[in-house]
Amino acid sequence: MNIAVCIKQVPATESKIVPTSDGKEIDWTGLSYVVNPYDEFGVEEALRIKERLGTGKITAITIGPQKAAEALRACIAVGVDEAIHLKDPALKDGDSYSTAVVLASVLKRQPYDLIFFGKQSIDDDTGAIGIYVAAMMGIPHVAVVNKLEIDPVGKKAVAHRQIEGAVEVVETTIPALFTCQKGLNEPRYASLPGIMKAKQKPMAVLSLADLGLSPQEVGALGAKLYVEALEAPTPRSSGKIIEGDPHQVVSELIRLLREEAKVLSLFVLMFI
Repeated sequence: MNIAVCIKQVPATESKIVPTSDGKEIDWTGLSYVVNPYDEFGVEEALRIKERLGTGKITAITIGPQKAAEALRACIAVGVDEAIHLKDPALKDGDSYSTAVVLASVLKRQPYDLIFFGKQSIDDDTGAIGIYVAAMMGIPHVAVVNKLEIDPVGKKAVAHRQIEGAVEVVETTIPALFTCQKGLNEPRYASLPGIMKAKQKPMAVLSLADLGLSPQEVGALGAKLYVEALEAPTPRSSGKIIEGDPHQVVSELIRLLREEAKVLSLFVLMFI
């Protein structure tokens, strides 16, 4: 079974994100990076399917500058077979649509039975790229999957996804694309031998010319969404501790919610 996992290198959750002085983009100076956590569920699921079937090949794919190769090496270190790095200056500042154009182009180059994405990246949070790619490739997809059963002989898959108050079960033919949610599995850690081998393993690097795409189709030029400005959220004010007997505490809490936080109206208070 041939499996592709599309990943993204994102700032680590502990990184302090601030806009640049012109407010047009993030200041990337001094940030630490990781593989997008939701993409890790896709990598782990691919590894488990290959181990269960005892055959197959897993390819990790990413778009980004030279530094993004680190994310691909991390995937190889846990057991991914090969990696494709899509690197070209024209790919900078792409949105979900123009990014999907590039990924669909590379995924069409060879037949994949399963394609995994994270349900979203923790930086842009659009949750759209995997779905765009499936539409561009003309294959079925199931989004936000937290359980997956694969039947390679029958060429079908059964995906489970959590919805409000229930679990939705979707059966689809394969090839198919799935976006992965927390709960699908528990991603493994890389071993020291795996990390050392990953440093030496060759990696395919492709440019726009290799994909037959023009700069007008990708990156900022091909984007449908434009960023007008970025700004940091308003700093939170310090919290308050209310002390006293329960009656006093409740009375003071209601007063603060009504007069300072202004989240309670007089109408609501009449029914408390």
